[in-house]
Amino acid sequence: MSRPYRLLVKNAKQLVLICKNSEKYLTKDGMQNLCVIENGSVVIGSDGLIKAVGPAETIRAQYAEALFDKVIDAAGMCVLPGLVDAHTHPVWAGDRVHEFAMKLAGATYMDVHRAGGGIHFTVEHTRAAPASDLLASLRSRLVRMQRAGTTLVECKSGYGLELQTELKMLEVIEEARRSLPINISATYCGAHAVPKGKTVVEATEDILRVQLPRLKERMSAGTLRVDNIDVFCEQGVFDLSSSRSILQAGKQMGLNINFHGDELHPMNSAQMGAELGALAISHLEEVTDAGIAAMAKAKTAAVLLPTTAYILRLPQPRARQMLDAGVIVALGSDFNPNAYCCSMPIVMHLACVNMRMSMPEALAAATINAAYALGRSHTHGSLEVNKHGDLLLLNATRWEHLIYQLGGHQELIRYVIIKGDIVYDNNKILDL
Repeated sequence: MSRPYRLLVKNAKQLVLICKNSEKYLTKDGMQNLCVIENGSVVIGSDGLIKAVGPAETIRAQYAEALFDKVIDAAGMCVLPGLVDAHTHPVWAGDRVHEFAMKLAGATYMDVHRAGGGIHFTVEHTRAAPASDLLASLRSRLVRMQRAGTTLVECKSGYGLELQTELKMLEVIEEARRSLPINISATYCGAHAVPKGKTVVEATEDILRVQLPRLKERMSAGTLRVDNIDVFCEQGVFDLSSSRSILQAGKQMGLNINFHGDELHPMNSAQMGAELGALAISHLEEVTDAGIAAMAKAKTAAVLLPTTAYILRLPQPRARQMLDAGVIVALGSDFNPNAYCCSMPIVMHLACVNMRMSMPEALAAATINAAYALGRSHTHGSLEVNKHGDLLLLNATRWEHLIYQLGGHQELIRYVIIKGDIVYDNNKILDL
């Protein structure tokens, strides 16, 4: 007979709940004042959900007679919610390490794009790759993200730009969802670029008349689960009008609007997204003050991507103005062949140094707010009763070390736990 409780993590030096009143997101002061229990414990049930969090003494008394499949004594350690990566492109073939050299020599993103590199280079390789190869590389990337503390990740298609390859990518994401413990939010991003040989109008028509109807069939049949719709709304890619048509069509299919906007040029994408009821908009390096105000009012999350601005030497997203205006700020790694970073701890560090966020703001942005951007903050993003038992244990006496130690997460993270199961045990005792 199964025991009633899967896991007890007890005596943690710090237990970082993030929030404790079922908040769907945090803004302004709420992001600065995270809920932290000194000397705390957490109980996870056989269903993988959190049954209790609180001071160690209270939990010890309440669960004195309980049986647990596993007990971890976290004395001297910190416990945090699993990290949430709100923006990735993890399914692709053909790396672009050669383009990094071009960028370091001064080429811009659009210079590379026009030279046949960038998204088009990856599209060519991804179209040619068998699904089995794409799945193998996706699995290894997701496992690497998991080791860095990510327990919920958004995964986009978008390197097919035609029906068959977009479906192949979404099927690979679906297989990863079914076979790996990491939680996945799947995004259809067929409007990631205009395919070679097509105009914007033709590409938009193909998405509206060919790709989305087929996707709807697969979703209705239950063979594919897709959560979000994305468009690269940008000068020389999809303009406002095309973007609006595609996003509205996706919304009518029940998909959350979650798209790339105002990255390289101010396009008023933020205002359009707010008007459409977008759940989230990513990038926003060039967002206007009016766009920020519209997003704050509409409760549209801003998914900021510090790695992209860093690698492409773009202006930093204006995180401080967004936070001051009451925007729900989230973070993502933007993992893709142009920004090869699997680590949300590094993303949080860059957000603090380059975007001037505080450490509590960055952690809230990489947990509860990133979960909100994926429509998952009722189940993920904080350590609260009835949420998924997804957590990290750190070999540190203060949680801030996860952000402070740049690149130090490989030594700091002792365990990664998803639904009460240990999915990564970083036992540092080596047989030498």
